Amino acid sequence: MKFINIGYGNMIASERIVTIVSPESAPIKRMVQEARDDGRAIDATYGRKTRAVIVMDSGHIILSSLIAETLAARLNELGGSENE
Repeated sequence: MKFINIGYGNMIASERIVTIVSPESAPIKRMVQEARDDGRAIDATYGRKTRAVIVMDSGHIILSSLIAETLAARLNELGGSENE
C-alpha cells in the first residue's frame, strides 16, 4: 500500500483515492457540507484555507490545504515509480 502526503504530515492511501477536485464550485461545496453533516468529512487543513477536496472510495471527503495540482503531481510520482 502506497501513501501520499496531503500536507502537514497527513498521509492517505493512494489506492483509495477516487478523485481530487478544487473546492470552488457550488456542487463540490454542497458535497463537502453533506459529508460534514453525515460525519464523513476529514479536515486535514490545520485551520488553513481548503484548496483541494479528496474523495475516497469509502465515501469520505478529505479537505487539504494543498492545491489539487500538487496532490496530482505527488500521485503521478507514485505511479511512475511502480512502472520502473
